[in-house]
Amino acid sequence: MKTKIEELRSKYMNDPPEGMTVMDIRNMSDDDLLDMDYFLNDDDLDDDFGEEGFYIF
Repeated sequence: MKTKIEELRSKYMNDPPEGMTVMDIRNMSDDDLLDMDYFLNDDDLDDDFGEEGFYIF
């Protein structure tokens, strides 16, 4: 798992999210880095259920 975290760190150091610097990414803990990646890609993980107007009341 350590290599996957280092791949993520390298990815975000090459292209930091808006408002962050390379130093911010470099100094993040592994858990913080994983959390950031999860929240940045949260929309990709949604199944979009309910977005089409299908609601049960």
